[in-house]
Amino acid sequence: MQRTKVTTLLLVTVATTLLGWLVVVGLERRATYLPAVPWVVDVALVGLAAAVFWAGWAVRSYLKGRRPSLDPLRAARTLVLAKAAALTGSLLAGWYLAQVVAVLGDLAIEARRDRAVAAGIAAACALVLAVVGLVVERFCQLPPEDTEPGPGGRSRAPGDHEPEADSAG
Repeated sequence: MQRTKVTTLLLVTVATTLLGWLVVVGLERRATYLPAVPWVVDVALVGLAAAVFWAGWAVRSYLKGRRPSLDPLRAARTLVLAKAAALTGSLLAGWYLAQVVAVLGDLAIEARRDRAVAAGIAAACALVLAVVGLVVERFCQLPPEDTEPGPGGRSRAPGDHEPEADSAG
């Protein structure tokens, strides 16, 4: 599985922002206004980012040799969770940015300004989720293997050194 590219996440965010802006503006032209983003959204996004980071830290600890064992299925699930977090954070950041962009012209109105601030904070929390997803994907990356055969025909593992020559002879 390949790691998620930052450019992919940026494209998802930009596309979601454009489509979301069209939806918000279209709804407002029909006199339907979205409510302000509740603070519980921010807490949920940051909590999810913390949970993804915690799961990734366990994999990182195992790969660094600080943890004795780790179920391979758990490591694979952590990688998939990290990828999902990165994409979800990107999508949500675009949606909340669309709400900010939709009210930029009306910031003099207190209710619209409050809505822009709430959506901006939610977009920042979604961005945190996306970044944590990318970081945890990196945590789950296995170190490259040395495929070059060492002495005796066996491949050397990272950190193995060649045996020193015998000085008796």
